[in-house]
Amino acid sequence: MRLRYIGIIALLASLVLIAACATQPATAAFDPPGFWSGLIHGAISPFALIGAFFTEARIYAFPNSGWWYDLGFLLGIGATWGGGTAYAL
Repeated sequence: MRLRYIGIIALLASLVLIAACATQPATAAFDPPGFWSGLIHGAISPFALIGAFFTEARIYAFPNSGWWYDLGFLLGIGATWGGGTAYAL
């Protein structure tokens, strides 16, 4: 039983080490999307998801400006889907 837990811990540690080596390529775009583009992309993400089923449309812009785009995207999704208040009845 103890050997099983050691094996699981070793597997998780190796997955963390492999994930730590992952990097995102540098932004090579001239004017990558920023916060406002992320906000708009997050707000239209439900429609972009439907469009992605039928076309080559993508929900998330890459390359983007980094965490500013991510912040805008998450705020846009939260505003579209009601944030956390949609279930607070």
